[in-house]
Amino acid sequence: MKLRTRLIISFCIIIFVPVMLAGVAMWGFGQFQMRTLRQLYNMEGNAYDYLTNSIKVLSHFTKADYESLQKVAEEEPEKLEEQDYLDKINQDLTGKYSYLIIRKEDNIIYGGEENPEILAKLPEYDKETAEGSSGIYMEGEEQVLLKQIDFEYPDGSEGTIFIVTSMERVVPEVKKMMMDMVVSVVLILIFTAGMLTVWIYRGIINPIKRLQIATQNIKAGNLDFTIAEGSHDEIGELCRNFEDMRLRLKESAEEKIASEKENKVLISNISHDLKTPITAIKGYVEGIMDGVADTPEKQDKYIRTIYNKANEMDTLINELTLYSKIDANRIPYNFKRINVADYFSDCVEEVGLELEAENIKLTYINYVDADVQIIADPEQLRRVINNIISNSVKYLDKEQGFISIRIRDVGDFIQVELEDNGKGIAAKDLPYIFDRFYRTDASRNSATGGSGIGLSIVRKIIEDHGGKIWANSKEDTGTIMYFVMRKYQEVIN
Repeated sequence: MKLRTRLIISFCIIIFVPVMLAGVAMWGFGQFQMRTLRQLYNMEGNAYDYLTNSIKVLSHFTKADYESLQKVAEEEPEKLEEQDYLDKINQDLTGKYSYLIIRKEDNIIYGGEENPEILAKLPEYDKETAEGSSGIYMEGEEQVLLKQIDFEYPDGSEGTIFIVTSMERVVPEVKKMMMDMVVSVVLILIFTAGMLTVWIYRGIINPIKRLQIATQNIKAGNLDFTIAEGSHDEIGELCRNFEDMRLRLKESAEEKIASEKENKVLISNISHDLKTPITAIKGYVEGIMDGVADTPEKQDKYIRTIYNKANEMDTLINELTLYSKIDANRIPYNFKRINVADYFSDCVEEVGLELEAENIKLTYINYVDADVQIIADPEQLRRVINNIISNSVKYLDKEQGFISIRIRDVGDFIQVELEDNGKGIAAKDLPYIFDRFYRTDASRNSATGGSGIGLSIVRKIIEDHGGKIWANSKEDTGTIMYFVMRKYQEVIN
């Protein structure tokens, strides 16, 4: 749920839920309390009319007593002079916050309570207009509701019954009901606030705490943890973005560690491989200086060896330079349209002399048409050929080695095949030979040394040309390297 939606719902809950629950609680308490009031005071009709009209409530308290006294006044007026009867009626009225006054002519013959102010304000006898059933309101130091019944005694004297109800006294049941309502509203508000607090805490505070813990882990350099996705609101999206950032940071850190490890391996390899030709150069130079090469033939042999070893060093340094450009993805390419037959003929002629000196037989077969062209960088493509052949030469273990170069036409591509009769590559090693620093030999020596990045450079160059490279090999038989490159085709409008 979106955070905006959550806040809108929270606002609506704060506004409407307490009102609704308070209304339900008031209705429930009202029904319960009014049922009690009806039973106690014999009320009828709509209970809430009585609660909103205090005069009607107080009037209804004494309705039954009023009707009973009215009937007695009409049928047995002489009873209204009996002290015991009047005390009994007055005692009943006392429980309803009321008392009884009986007047005969101008004399008060019975008074339930002594209240001179009320006695002084009692209305005159008026049998025709008195409406004691509804009562009249009298204001003074004490506010009362006065009900009046006018009648005649058996001797013809005018008599009046007054039922006086105090309006300042609150009905205990009503007070209790109102207190219950106030308590219920407070409890409802507390309950609603608690629910919203838990909801918001679970939806907002908990994810923020998880993010806080995550930032502390990252600050401490610990990236091996997981942030739960959580909900689909803004906080959940933030958690997912943070988790993506953590994964990228972890990948970056792992790549950095791997790169540092590879650099250490490269430095170790280069150092070892530079040591070998340098040691050889020093040895042959010392031989010349000490006069060991005492004939022109020996001197020529020593100098040629020194030259070859210097070339090996130059190749290693070039590979190191190119490796740094590969890592930065900044290999300088100078693409040109080149003729396949002419280009590979020149390459074969160039490497043929070196292979002949190594007693390695080279064969070259071109199956493509003379006019087939490709788009390539001549220098980088020559590096590919040289690196593959150099790798083959390292692992030639036969007395008579041979390398065969074949160029085939495969539709829209040319396929270059470089085959040797070396010791081959094990099936378990074959998928990894183009990875940087991967070696098929468990131990390195001067004969099979190298930087370990030659074939990875080859793959990078071929892929940057839009081609693909792979290999097939059989142990003790030899290896065939394949790579394909797209032909150049003119677009005719």
